[in-house]
Amino acid sequence: MTNGLLGKKLGMTQIFDENRLTPVTIIEAGPCRVVTVKTKERDGYEAVQLSFGEVKDRKLSKAELGHLKKNGIPATRVLREFKKDGDVSVGQTVTAEMFKKGDWVDVIGVSKGKGFQGVVKRHNYAGGPESHGSMFHRHPGSIGASSFPSRVWKGKTLPGHMGAERVTVQRLKIVGSRPEEHLLFVQGAVPGGINGVVAVRKSKKS
Repeated sequence: MTNGLLGKKLGMTQIFDENRLTPVTIIEAGPCRVVTVKTKERDGYEAVQLSFGEVKDRKLSKAELGHLKKNGIPATRVLREFKKDGDVSVGQTVTAEMFKKGDWVDVIGVSKGKGFQGVVKRHNYAGGPESHGSMFHRHPGSIGASSFPSRVWKGKTLPGHMGAERVTVQRLKIVGSRPEEHLLFVQGAVPGGINGVVAVRKSKKS
């Protein structure tokens, strides 16, 4: 059908087995509906567009609503494309049953925003002496060259906006699932904050 689905990060908990305690992130994975099936003949590539998170009609634009209603899909907030894997048709439902305990997955989400940050936090600079009177604690220091090229090189790491960007964390392990409740328990660093939308797909490195 597809190689992944959409979900929502719910928070963290712990799972106990015979030998140890494992910290896990709970993801509400699906259910997602197939909105469109892209084909090579019509679109130039193959993909499956999934929807997730039903909302009221008034929360979408007419264009978004028309795209969904054309295929009989209720108003949903999030649309994403995934790789086509096998036979699939418009209107099908994709659930967490596609993943089992022990599977490896990649999780894609938007990282937590940190606002404007300095070089110590943003780029792991060491900073200067912390002693009294040094006048150089968490500053970036000298950033330009002398006679050549008499300017700052492009790409210089400087203070600026940090976080709130698309992040892909590869090869995370599913240590448990409850398909009837649409829940996956994932071990590892899942990007984003609580209630953030994430895409869970089969790992490229498994």
